[in-house]
Amino acid sequence: MVSIYTQSNSIALSQEFPPIHIQGLYKHYGKTAAVRGIDLDINRGELFGLIGPDGAGKTTIFHILGGVMEATAGKVQILGQTPRKVRNAIGYLTQQFSLYLDLSVDENLRYSASLRQVSDRRFQQQRQKYLKLMQLDRFGDRLAGKLSGGMKQKLALCCALISEPKVLLLDEPTTGVDTVARREFWDILAGLTAQGITIIVATPDLDEAERCDRIALLYDGQIKQMGTPKQLKDALKLHRLEIYTSELAKADRLLLDVVEAYGGNTSSQIVDVQVLGDRIDVLVREPEMGEAEVRSLFAAAQIPDPTIRQSEPTLENVFVNLIRSQGAIPKFVVFPRQRQVEQITNPADAAIAIHARQLNRTFGNFRAVQNLNLEIRYGEVYGLLGANGAGKTTAIKMLCGLLPISSGEISLGGEKGNLRSADLRQRIGYMSQKFTLYDDLTIIENLEFYSGVYGIPPRQQRQKIAWVLEICGLEGQEKLMTGSLPGGWKQRVAFGASVMHEPEILFLDEPTSGVDVLARKQFWQLINDFARNGTAILVTTHYMNEAEQCNRMCFMVSGQKVAEGSASEIKAAQVGQLFEIAVTQVQDSYELLRTQFEPWRISIFGDRLHVVLDEPDREILQLRSLMQSANLEIHDMQIIPFSLEDAFIGEVQRAGGASP
Repeated sequence: MVSIYTQSNSIALSQEFPPIHIQGLYKHYGKTAAVRGIDLDINRGELFGLIGPDGAGKTTIFHILGGVMEATAGKVQILGQTPRKVRNAIGYLTQQFSLYLDLSVDENLRYSASLRQVSDRRFQQQRQKYLKLMQLDRFGDRLAGKLSGGMKQKLALCCALISEPKVLLLDEPTTGVDTVARREFWDILAGLTAQGITIIVATPDLDEAERCDRIALLYDGQIKQMGTPKQLKDALKLHRLEIYTSELAKADRLLLDVVEAYGGNTSSQIVDVQVLGDRIDVLVREPEMGEAEVRSLFAAAQIPDPTIRQSEPTLENVFVNLIRSQGAIPKFVVFPRQRQVEQITNPADAAIAIHARQLNRTFGNFRAVQNLNLEIRYGEVYGLLGANGAGKTTAIKMLCGLLPISSGEISLGGEKGNLRSADLRQRIGYMSQKFTLYDDLTIIENLEFYSGVYGIPPRQQRQKIAWVLEICGLEGQEKLMTGSLPGGWKQRVAFGASVMHEPEILFLDEPTSGVDVLARKQFWQLINDFARNGTAILVTTHYMNEAEQCNRMCFMVSGQKVAEGSASEIKAAQVGQLFEIAVTQVQDSYELLRTQFEPWRISIFGDRLHVVLDEPDREILQLRSLMQSANLEIHDMQIIPFSLEDAFIGEVQRAGGASP
């Protein structure tokens, strides 16, 4: 076991030289130190996660490991050599799609093979092996530009693997990839490590990071903590309480006041508070004493006695606690409202803002949306979740009047007729998946353009533009070209542009795609603030931990709604049970069980398997017998709660909506 350590600790080298060895690494850009004294060894066949906010130094480390740039100081070795000398032994998947979209799947693969001087015979062997592994063997002639996001990333991984690298560098490989494809992608990575390939991966999704063997938390160019996911959570020495109450907003404000007053000392058990769609998560020092304090506070504030469940902390709790200790949590900046509105404490009692009945949209013979019924109230955050191609974006475009409906009824803000009227437009905000800002305008020019379109008076324009710049941390940089901004920064500016006019109804189509954990936390503070001030919000996301922030949600498969409710309701409605199984030979066990059970039911999480069984009494006996016959030992088996991701994948697969 590798223990938690701070950057000041030394690292003992193993007797066998590790495939990735970094010692005293520094990288300067002028006077700016992007990486400051990194020491790191990664073992053969290890799946290692590099986690940190934007600007922490992750991509710089990848560039140095990939031989793209030189270090300012320090020692970096891949397979005992400098990265430039062993480039053909390194597969590197960058943040941007490293594909030629106007070439076919096979043409992209052949081009990558030619760059790595792969022989034709070897290329044919590798092509067949990896396209089959990625479920792309039927799509050799398809243009890369015609693939879904998940298929593009699988193809990019094939291109990185075509020369049989010993080391694989993956810089945020699943950004924009849907939940089903993302889980498949991580199962593939686990299989590659079983073949002895060493993988280092950066991800903004801490649910994904749970699947790494070890994780390094990076901040300001330094490793602050490192260990297995369990070690990091245990080292936090805090406990999580899930609190369910009918007066969520009042309870949240009460608990936040306690954190602001006492969170930094032992006068209170309560250390951190995060409001989610149907509950509040509270980190406490001791679970029993923390629960008693919460109940006492609620009683004094005349809030009904809550339901409280004890849970283990998450990796996001670990990460946020680390960043808080560095004094880097983004501050909440109050929006400069001009409209006086009554705060909504319980959206269930509010008026209906968005109503759709039997909504349909066809493109030729293809039915993109089928008989969709939705009812979203003012003050509510509603999640529209589905795999790529499920119909989410089509539904949003119809609901806000950008796309005509084929049949059905829509009511938006009480308007049933012309959804494109100028009056209604002033009451709606829309942040699209890809296009909100003009890349060839500066930040300030984009914000001035949108405030002008929405008819915001000049004095209010100055206040609201200043607010956008402050929440983005871009004060003094407003003349930067928007196209030059990293994806996460651009998303923040786009969000600001879509809400400056104080919309009553807000559509957010994957607003946090590619945004780091800290920025997502800030995003959701702002989203929840707008909801409490009466805005009805419809949001799509591929991050299931973030979907927990929605009051209600629905899952879409092939244009149809297959589940609806709060996160807790959907998880509670799942068929069967989820088991976590500790085994000696994880990959062998994984492959064996997938031959006897539906493949989606089996997934690898670090050194354990997660298995969904619909009839556990019967199927556990079948599972144990199968493992015993293959001489595969089970060390431990326990029932664990369904996550929202588990629930989503189960609903999608049972509805037959999965695709490669």
